[in-house]
Amino acid sequence: MTTTWRHLPASAREIAESAVEAVTAAQQRDVPAYDEAVARLATAERSGLVLGAVVRLLIEESHPDGVAGDDVRQVLERCARGAAQWYSGVDPHVLLVLLAGALGVYDPDGDDAPPDPPAIARHAPLLVADLAAGTGRSLDAYLAAAFAEIERAEHQD
Repeated sequence: MTTTWRHLPASAREIAESAVEAVTAAQQRDVPAYDEAVARLATAERSGLVLGAVVRLLIEESHPDGVAGDDVRQVLERCARGAAQWYSGVDPHVLLVLLAGALGVYDPDGDDAPPDPPAIARHAPLLVADLAAGTGRSLDAYLAAAFAEIERAEHQD
């Protein structure tokens, strides 16, 4: 994961820049900066797809032998508790949807209250910040890998 995303079209760069700002604000527990960045993410088409891919990459890296239900529960609890200490609008259901979606096991048709794009934008950076905390790698690398995977998948379709 050594490539960069800065060569991508403006819409993709906007997602990446807003994601980096949101994750940085989450790590610093800066509510005004976080709200500003997630507001931009909420209006950026496909930001949920990109952040979902980043979440999946982070989960795969942190659980190389596979992800069990207990692993998902631990990530969900750690993220929700940590974020709730500084961000009042944390919804564990949205975090669970993000995790399940990233793992490919979420069915929106089976959800009575699927989260809307603004909810996804408010919660995905919290999850990314939590999962990225122990990696020691730059978020840029994960974003670049996520964009590359999305591009590959689109070319195969």
